[in-house]
Amino acid sequence: MKDRRKRDVVTWNRFFWCTLFLVFFCILFSGFTFSTFRIFFFGEKFHPEIVSTWRTPAMEALSGDSAVVPALSIRETVILPDQVLVFLKYPSSSQLLTEEDLLCVYLSVNKSSSQPQLKLPPNHMDDKDFDHHIVRCPLNPRDHTVSLALKSGGYIHPGPTHRWDSLVYEALIDRDNTTVVFVKGLNLRPEKLSNASRYECVYGWDFRRPKFILRSQVISMAQEIVRCKTPLSILRNPRVANGSIKASIRIKGRGTLHSIARPVFRSKKPEPGPAEEEKAHEICICTMLRNQARFLREWVIYHAQIGVQRWYIYDNNSDDEIEDVIDSLASSNFNISRHVWPWIKTQEAGFAHCALRARESCEWVGFIDVDEFFHSPSGLTLHDVISNQSGSGSNVGEIRTSCYSFGPSGLKLVPSQGVTVGYTCRLGVPERHKSIVKPEALNSTLINVVHHFHLSKGFRYVNADRGVLVINHYKYQVWEVFKEKFYRRVATYVTDWQNEQNVGSKDRAPGLGTRAVEPPDWSSKFCEVTDTGLRDLVLQKFTDPLTNHLPWQEEEDVEINEYGFGSAK
Repeated sequence: MKDRRKRDVVTWNRFFWCTLFLVFFCILFSGFTFSTFRIFFFGEKFHPEIVSTWRTPAMEALSGDSAVVPALSIRETVILPDQVLVFLKYPSSSQLLTEEDLLCVYLSVNKSSSQPQLKLPPNHMDDKDFDHHIVRCPLNPRDHTVSLALKSGGYIHPGPTHRWDSLVYEALIDRDNTTVVFVKGLNLRPEKLSNASRYECVYGWDFRRPKFILRSQVISMAQEIVRCKTPLSILRNPRVANGSIKASIRIKGRGTLHSIARPVFRSKKPEPGPAEEEKAHEICICTMLRNQARFLREWVIYHAQIGVQRWYIYDNNSDDEIEDVIDSLASSNFNISRHVWPWIKTQEAGFAHCALRARESCEWVGFIDVDEFFHSPSGLTLHDVISNQSGSGSNVGEIRTSCYSFGPSGLKLVPSQGVTVGYTCRLGVPERHKSIVKPEALNSTLINVVHHFHLSKGFRYVNADRGVLVINHYKYQVWEVFKEKFYRRVATYVTDWQNEQNVGSKDRAPGLGTRAVEPPDWSSKFCEVTDTGLRDLVLQKFTDPLTNHLPWQEEEDVEINEYGFGSAK
């Protein structure tokens, strides 16, 4: 009897612990199943992965600031070589702050005190909308992190901080449902495909914490552009639409790159039919610029005259009056838009991004700089040139145009009548070419170097005859303008002027060296052929018969210099 009672006790004890274990297991399994059901439903799997980030000190009340700004937060912080980008996240009912409302504050990451070591006004703010509200702060001292405070009182908690040299910075979900990811730090070779099997694409809500992330296949990888297979669960997740999900790249065996890239959708591919719908614009232009506001009006007005209908301006950290100039042009019925592109030395990636944007509304897109002007010596419009070069039903996807490089042409001051009138002497031989491309013809890798793209199979390029179309590249202008190129080049694979590498490159001025010191004979250099073709055309077509001024010319700033040209005061 005693033995039986003992066995009963043991059996009940085991039953209790088994029951407790089963209940715990059911709760755990239910939670996991609920969170991943729609992923497994589509046959995909989540894999947990920890992504590290820089630590930022917890901010207590700043000296004199007693409150935290409610709801408003810092989404991300990116440290560039010369400034810090702080991305603000607004609540839906909030009003945009202005540059006058904020201060950049700097806190030591080593000291226990959270009191700010320094407060400085922002360099600039891009405050056009809630999605791209960037506060540009002066570069933080070493071992300091950056946050923001309101001048009226109160501070904003710092967000995750990322280094620019290893970062996924933009992502688009293309119309074929693949994700195009733009990434810095892979150091891939120009114009070459890389081994995609070494990488994975990852998606998640927050890479700062050990959360579940979703992996997918890399379809292609070239330069700074990665094309990923987008999981169905990501495509159907409403968090994509509200910007909660990020995309990143995992290097197998090395970990996942930091990311601030929240994929946004491009339009879907049109349904096949007897005839595709005609696009809104026949000819568009994409450009990337920095501090070119004073030259933009001439460039836009001239190209509108010869047939350009739409301009995409990728602003690469300008701190001049570029926004005012673009707004003025837009109010004058020029179809022009500014796209904030703060990523340094990413021209090829920016052009690929622009090609995807322009594809939906532009039949052809030219990729040129603001100091480059299409010119038809025979007087044809771009419409006529493209029609003659491509032909109806042709498989031509790119028209390559030779570039003539113009020099200072004897001038020492910026010509007030514009570059097309002021500079009339150039080198004898073209230095390279630029392109007008059909976005539909671009290779899915979006590889592009020196303003031309790789084309899809079945398409080809043609070289425009120089008597039909050339580009006047006002490359070597008066020293006041040219010396600004020493600051930084925008192209990924073009060495900066002060760097000793590739001194013989065509992207440099022959014999100039690496210092921004004006040669004594600068105004007379690079002059082998007198070429007044575009100047004569501009004066004939654009001069106002009453005022004798050109439409981009500021009347109050004109004076005649010693060479007989109008020059800026």
